[in-house]
Amino acid sequence: MSRNGKVLVAMSGGIDSTVSALMLHNQGYEVVGITMKTWDYASAGGGKKETGCCNLDSFNDARQAAVEHGFPHYVLDIREEFGGHVVNNFVDEYMAGRTPNPCVLCNTHIKWAALLKRADALNCDYIATGHYVKVREENSRFVLSKAKDLTKDQSYVLWGLGQDCLSRSIYPLGDYLKTEIRQLAWDMGYKELSKKAESYEICFVPDNDYRGFLKRQIPTLEQEVDGGDFVLADGKVVGKHKGYPFYTIGQRKGLDIAFGKPMFVTKIVPETNTVVLGEIHELQESAMLVGGVNMIKYDAVTDGMSAVTKIRYKDPGMESRLTADGNQVIVNFAHAVNSIAPGQSAVFYEGDDVIGGGIIQRGI
Repeated sequence: MSRNGKVLVAMSGGIDSTVSALMLHNQGYEVVGITMKTWDYASAGGGKKETGCCNLDSFNDARQAAVEHGFPHYVLDIREEFGGHVVNNFVDEYMAGRTPNPCVLCNTHIKWAALLKRADALNCDYIATGHYVKVREENSRFVLSKAKDLTKDQSYVLWGLGQDCLSRSIYPLGDYLKTEIRQLAWDMGYKELSKKAESYEICFVPDNDYRGFLKRQIPTLEQEVDGGDFVLADGKVVGKHKGYPFYTIGQRKGLDIAFGKPMFVTKIVPETNTVVLGEIHELQESAMLVGGVNMIKYDAVTDGMSAVTKIRYKDPGMESRLTADGNQVIVNFAHAVNSIAPGQSAVFYEGDDVIGGGIIQRGI
C-alpha cells in the first residue's frame, strides 16, 4: 500500500510526462502509467510520419520508463472518441467560418474523461499529467492557476476542466521551470530525453497545414469554395479568394492580393463564401460574447466581475469586466483588442488563478 495513494499518470513518452511519473514514483505514490493513442495520422493521408502522442516510438519510450522503475503501463486506444468528437468538430468549425481550438476540446471532453474512467477501473485515487499548471483547494473549490514557468504555462488550454477532474488531478511540474525539468531528466539518466525538442503542432496535423488537412477530410472542398469574393466592409468586391475555410480572423499573409498597405481578414461569411478585408483598426473591438462557460474559482460570474481576459494562448490578456447574460458572459475590455476570433477560447484570470473560460461567440 502506497503512503500517498495510487495515481494514474498520462505518459506520452515526452520529457514532461516521463519526469512527472518518476517524480510521483519517487515521492511514494503507487504509479500506473497510461499512454493514449488519439490519432492514426497515416490514415489521413498526411505527408509526415506520426508525431507526439501518436508516435509508436513515444509509446515504447513511455513503457520503457515504467518497466525500468517497476510500475505498470497500459496503452489506451481512444481514436474513435477522438476522431468522432475532436476532429469532426475541428472540420465543422472551419466550415462554419470559425477558428477552433482542438486541444481545449480534447482535454475537456476526451483525455480527462478517459483518464478518470480508467482511473476508476484501476482503483486509482488520482490522475496526473505533465502540464505546467497548479491546482489547490480553496473555499471548497479546486482552483487552477498558472505555473511557475510562465513561458510554459498551460492553464489557458485547461479552462474546461470541471471540479470532478480538478479534485483528483496532480500536476507535478507546476512549481518548476522547464530548464529544471530538463536537468531532472538528465539527473535521472534520461540524457537523450532531456535534450528532446518539443512539438507545438496539433497532433492530427503534424505538418501544420490545416488547409491540407481540411482538403483531405473533404475531397471536394476546393471545388466547392474556390473563387469566392474578397470584399471591404462596405461590400466592395476587391478580388477572389481560394475558399473561406482557408482563412482566419486577423490573417495578413497569404491573401495574394496587393493593396499598397497592410490588410487583414476581419470577418468570414460562410453563407456567401465571402471574406471581408480591412485595416488593422477594423480588427479592434471592445467587447465580446462568450458561450459554453465553465467556472473554476467561483461558481458563477457576478455582474461587473473584474478579470484579465486572454483571447488566445500567447495573448498577455486585457483588463476586463464580466457580466452574466443567461448561460453566456459578456466581456467588456478596458481597451480595444485585436482579432477576436469566434471559436477560440476566452479565459478569465484573477491574478494567477483561472476564474473560468468559454468559447468566443462573436465580438459585440
